[in-house]
This record gives sequence, structure tokens and C-alpha cells, in this order.
Amino acid sequence: MDLSKILSISGKSGLFKVVTQAKNAVIVESLIDNKRFPAFGHEKISSLEEISVFTTGEDMPLKEVFKAFFEKLGDKPAIDPKSDNKALKQFFLEMIPEYDQERVYVSDIKKMFNWYNQLLAHKLLDFTEKEEEKPEEKLEEKPEEPVAEQKEAEAEIEVQPETPAQKKRSKKEEQKPMP
Repeated sequence: MDLSKILSISGKSGLFKVVTQAKNAVIVESLIDNKRFPAFGHEKISSLEEISVFTTGEDMPLKEVFKAFFEKLGDKPAIDPKSDNKALKQFFLEMIPEYDQERVYVSDIKKMFNWYNQLLAHKLLDFTEKEEEKPEEKLEEKPEEPVAEQKEAEAEIEVQPETPAQKKRSKKEEQKPMP
């Protein structure tokens, strides 16, 4: 799941998908009504990839919060963000028990549930992890002989420091104007 292409724009409701980059703006498409418009640099734009939630330990990235929602709810949407504040807090506490209850406000919880439901409705949540090659396997594939030969060649090259006379000559050559 790539949340770097999904944006939240301050003052505008809902989420927006990046379509393309313009000269001095980003063209975005609303997930609610699919309308496209430019989002300019003076607007407060946040990628969902950059957002995290305060917890009692380290901050939890929004991606991990959504993953916890998905693991507990499956394909079902989260609680309605317009529900009672107590119900929202209780539900969020069940999903993320380590969240910091003093620094995470009800308005933040409502946004997260709203965003999760929008992403789920547009099938933009994909938590399947891609298998990556391990670096150890890549190292084993490389032959070791060229590396050893390269080290031997480097050992044969001996760099001698410049003498004071050579330094003066190189400085004079640098100072001469080009014809």
C-alpha cells in the first residue's frame, strides 16, 4: 500500500489522489467525487505516508494504524465517524490500545476512521507484503576473485605526497588566466 500518493489538504474534506505534477501545483483527484483540480504550494498538503499517531512509546505511522484496523475488521468499514465521541474513543482504544489518549483528539480519531473507510471503499488498502531479495543472497552471487585482484592493485599503487615546489607550481597554474 503506497500512501505517499494519497493526500489530505487542509480546508478540504476527504482524501485526494495525486494525478500529476504541474509547474507550480499538484493536480489531484478527489476520492469522493473524482473531480480534478490543482493544489498549490501555499495550501497545507500532507501525504498520508508522513502522518503518524501519538502512542505511549514511539509514534505509530498511519499505515500501521490502518493495518491494525484491517486485521481486526477485515473487509468491513470502521465505525461511523459521526458516532458519539465516547464510542469513537472506545473503538479506537480497542484497535490501538497503546495510543496516547491525551494527545490524540477525537477530531483526529474521526479523520482516521473517515480516511480508512474512504480507502477501503476505493480498494486502496493493500497489506500484502512483497518479498524482497535478501542482501546476503546478492553478496553470495558475486565472485570474490575480482575484489581480491582490485585490492592487490590498490596496494601496488603508492601515492606520494606533493613536495612544496610542486604545490607552488600547481597554485601558479590555477591562478593563470585562461586564453
